[in-house]
Amino acid sequence: MRPIRPVIAELKPSGISQVTALGLGNPDVLPLWFGETDLVTPPFIRKAASQALEDGRTFYTNARGILPLREAIRDFHQRTSGADIAVERITIPGAAMLAVVTALQMVCETGDNIVVVSPIWPNIFQAAKVVGAEPRLVRLEEDWAAGRWRLDMNRLFDACDGRTKALFLASPGNPTGWMLTAYEQKTILTFCRQRGIAIIADEVYGTLIYDGAAHAPSFLTIADENDAVFGINSFSKPWAMTGWRVGWLVHPKSVENAAAAMAQCNNTGSTHFAQYGALAALSPEGEAFRASLVERCRAGRDVVEKWIGRQNRVRWMKPEGAFYGFLHVDGLKDSLGFCQRAVVDDKVGVSPGWAFSLGDARDDSYLRICFAQDAAKLEQALTRLEGAIRKL
Repeated sequence: MRPIRPVIAELKPSGISQVTALGLGNPDVLPLWFGETDLVTPPFIRKAASQALEDGRTFYTNARGILPLREAIRDFHQRTSGADIAVERITIPGAAMLAVVTALQMVCETGDNIVVVSPIWPNIFQAAKVVGAEPRLVRLEEDWAAGRWRLDMNRLFDACDGRTKALFLASPGNPTGWMLTAYEQKTILTFCRQRGIAIIADEVYGTLIYDGAAHAPSFLTIADENDAVFGINSFSKPWAMTGWRVGWLVHPKSVENAAAAMAQCNNTGSTHFAQYGALAALSPEGEAFRASLVERCRAGRDVVEKWIGRQNRVRWMKPEGAFYGFLHVDGLKDSLGFCQRAVVDDKVGVSPGWAFSLGDARDDSYLRICFAQDAAKLEQALTRLEGAIRKL
C-alpha cells in the first residue's frame, strides 16, 4: 500500500524554489525572483493588525471572513472595476492560493482536466494535479511585430473536451504582464456558458496596470451572479502584504453554503487579526498607497526597458500589467541552470522561464524578474544579470 497518492509523491519543488534555495536570505544576493516589492507593508496596515491583536482579536471568527472586510471588498470591486458583487459571494479562506485550490476543489474531480493559459505561475498547474485534474497548457504566442503576447482563441477552445471542467486565466498575467481584452473575455464567457465550463480568473494584478485605467477588464463585470465564474484576488501585491496570506474568492451565489463549508474544512478562515490589517488596506490611505505602488512599478518598468535597449541578446514584450519582466535571452537553453549559476557566481536572483510551463522548450529561453523595486537596486541587479548573460 502506498502511504500517499502517486500524484502527490511525484510533485517536485518549483523551479523558482530550486533557485532561491541557493541564496534566500543571503544579503549579498540582489533578489528579483519573487513576486513582491521590496517595500515593507505600510505602517497604517501594520498598526491596524497590531491594534486588533492588542484588542484580543485572537479567537475563531466567521470562516468566510469578518463581515466588515467582506463589505469593504465588495466596495473595492465596485469602485475599481464597476462590478456589482453581493457580500454573500465573497469568501476569505486565507491566502489567494487557498482560494485557487478551493475553486479547483469545487469544480474538478479525478480524471477531469483544466485548460490553463501559459506561461503561468507554477503553483497553478501543481494545484490542478493535487486535486486530481490534468492541467492542459495553452501557450500565449509571441507577436514581436506588435510587441505583445497574443492568445489564440481557437487553440484555447480546441484544447477543451468533454472532460474539461474549467479554464484558468490570469490577467494581468504572471510572468508575462499580458492582459485579456474585454472582447476576449466576453467571447470566452459565451463559450464556457455553452459548454458548461467554469472560469477561474486570477485578477490579483487587476489594479496594477499602466494604461491609466482603474482596473483591467474583469470577468466579474460581465458575469451573472450564478455564472460558473470564480474570481481570485489578494492583498499581497497591491498593498505589499505578501507575508500576510490574506486573499479572497468571489464565487457564484449558488455555492455560498458550499464555500462556507469548504472554508471551514480547508483553513477555518483567515487569521483573525490579520483581517483588520486588510481592512485598513481598503481605506482611503490604502488607496493612496496602491496608487503610489503602481507608479513605483511603472518607474521600474522604465528602468528595465532602458536596460533592454542597451542589450544585444535580450528582448521583451513590454508588460501591460503586473510587475514582471519576462525576458527572452538569445542563446539561452537551460534557464534553471543559468539562474542557479547567477545566484552563486553573480549574486543576482532571477526566476527560470522553464518554471512557468510543463516542459515547453520555448519558455526555457526566458527569465522572469520582478521590477517592483527601488530603482537604484534594480539597476544594480540588472548590471549583475548582464554580466551573467555575457558568460553564456
